[in-house]
Amino acid sequence: MSNPIAIPAVSVRYAHDGRSAASDALGMRPMQARVWLHRGEQYLLIKSPPASGKSRALMFVALDKLRHQGMKQAIVTVPEKTIGASFHDEPLSQFGFDADWKVEPRWNLCDAPGGDNGSKVEAVRKFLASDDKVLICTHATFRFAFEKLGAEAFDDRLIAVDEFHHVSSSEESRLGEFVRELISRDRVHIVAMTGSYFRGDAAAVLHPDDEEKFRTVTYTYYEQLNGYKYLKELDIGYYFYTGSYLEQREGKKSIFDVLNPDEKTIIHIPNVNARESTRDKINEANAILSGLGEWQGVDPVTGFQLVKSRSGKILRVADLVDDEIKRERVAAALRDASQKNNRDHVDIIIALGMAKEGFDWIWCEHALTVGYRSSLTEIVQIIGRATRDAPGKLRARFTNLIAEPDATEASVVEAVNDTLKAIAASLLMEQVLAPRFEFKPKDPNGGGPQPGLDYGPDGYQIGKENIGVDPATGTIQMEINGLAMPKSEEALRICREDLNELVTAFVQDEKTVQMGMFDQETPSQEITQVRMGKIIKEKYPALTDEDQEAVRQQAIAAINFVQKGKETIAKMIEDEEVKENTALIDGIRRYHMSVRELNIDLIDSVNPFGAAYAIMAKSLGETRLRAIAEVIAGRKSTMTPEEARVYAVRALQWKRERGRPPSLTSADAWEKKLAEGAQAYMRFAKEGHYEKKA
Repeated sequence: MSNPIAIPAVSVRYAHDGRSAASDALGMRPMQARVWLHRGEQYLLIKSPPASGKSRALMFVALDKLRHQGMKQAIVTVPEKTIGASFHDEPLSQFGFDADWKVEPRWNLCDAPGGDNGSKVEAVRKFLASDDKVLICTHATFRFAFEKLGAEAFDDRLIAVDEFHHVSSSEESRLGEFVRELISRDRVHIVAMTGSYFRGDAAAVLHPDDEEKFRTVTYTYYEQLNGYKYLKELDIGYYFYTGSYLEQREGKKSIFDVLNPDEKTIIHIPNVNARESTRDKINEANAILSGLGEWQGVDPVTGFQLVKSRSGKILRVADLVDDEIKRERVAAALRDASQKNNRDHVDIIIALGMAKEGFDWIWCEHALTVGYRSSLTEIVQIIGRATRDAPGKLRARFTNLIAEPDATEASVVEAVNDTLKAIAASLLMEQVLAPRFEFKPKDPNGGGPQPGLDYGPDGYQIGKENIGVDPATGTIQMEINGLAMPKSEEALRICREDLNELVTAFVQDEKTVQMGMFDQETPSQEITQVRMGKIIKEKYPALTDEDQEAVRQQAIAAINFVQKGKETIAKMIEDEEVKENTALIDGIRRYHMSVRELNIDLIDSVNPFGAAYAIMAKSLGETRLRAIAEVIAGRKSTMTPEEARVYAVRALQWKRERGRPPSLTSADAWEKKLAEGAQAYMRFAKEGHYEKKA
């Protein structure tokens, strides 16, 4: 690699209008007020970004359930002890609510010494027999208590599960099993909270029939970040390096090329089993400390390492990788509530398995992660560490350092896999951070403007495909000519709630990413129609063919509008046509204005991975790209009977629309592919690959 550079794969600017931090007469921020409207639901699922106020939203709902809905007690469970601090006493009445959140110190078991079992399970038993109202404990303590006391012990109580993505429908998940048992018994209320809910991330969180019982309240990342008071830009990117990520040598790129000591940073070093790891976590942390500057000693109060940087500044570094005794002292200093608003308390945190979900350091400007994280949930949680709003904090970023391919074939293949996964993660985050889309077919009679939507300076245009934006939520309503609409309630629900789930499955499909990134002969429709169609058919087999196609169109439209909006706004910024806080919405509107007709055929003709390839080309250079392309070329497979069936259906649709079958000699790559698929289908049919219908 001759001259690698760090490039943001995603760069989003927000209006920072302060809306998400503003409180109403009850002291509730917009997300909390939205949850409050559904406080009477027995099963409530809150999907909302880090720092949006989920903890306080629970306090409002729990107090109402205790005072007005007949619940005897509330038990709040969190994945680790540090998160228990989010549920300490809150004087809610000072801000307009009619009650305060109070937890007796003895019942916040996250603050108690010792492990999760034994005395803490006994404490849960005593709490259940008491007249006190609120208990805080870890997921582990709740599991142990459930095993010992049984489901009936929790009857008529509110069970709140923070970081709900830890629940799983997998038979190996004890917490998931206990949640299902409580739902089956139907004697408790459950409030589930998460900022990263991906059903496609390993095992499903809930069985579909259980999930149907939950009322979902969603507050998007766009609403949260667009409504901040200070933070207005978020960059997410991946960066390739050669050799060890710690080496600082001529011609070598390392962590120190992207680590800025002047930025408040959390560094997550790689898991010891990762390809990027040196297998010695202590030495890795020490090497980072040495690279930052000259060691000055240890702060006697906090245990923070003191390092004098090259600029002369004394950096306060929290080393959470060190041995357990020292680490607990440092972790306790980071949890010190009196230092929460002190920007100078700590400058850099080095961590391995800590400082992820629920870790509340509002000053963090840079989340720097070494090694690919296979879990999308983990990536979202790490990014969430940097997306807190804080005075003077205008920009935040997430950087993922990934080792480049080296000379050996085995390493090349592994590196290619990590590279494709990094691209998938960046594409998903683009979707997560974008405004919510609502698509509808173009009305030839001019359906007219919808109340509450802003249609731009020219207003609603009869006879055209219009774009309306809800200023309060950022939701974009778009009219698309030829768009198929879902008919069933389930299909409508999927389009309303699950588009990000489909994007997750789409960008994680290895063959899809390979085709979209490195096979120049692949027509875009093969990706947008065939590959996405296959994913939807597998995820939602009960839907009719018509509903599957309607869902497919909406999912592809959501992906490609984000891509086109991003491309357009990048050019507008380059041409200095926009101000610094221009949002993605402006880019989407500009793209819409640049096309003659916004129709589904145009959307299907856009390769969702085109922009990602351009970014990778800048990062890697021709030699590395060629190495990756050669690995991908070696993986090409022939058409399967099921794939041939899909192409044959599309070929029949082509014939109906155009009055002729697709041609094998066509210059249009998609038409030629349809003809090849139809021909393969007939061959497979003769060979008996398809069962005959009775």
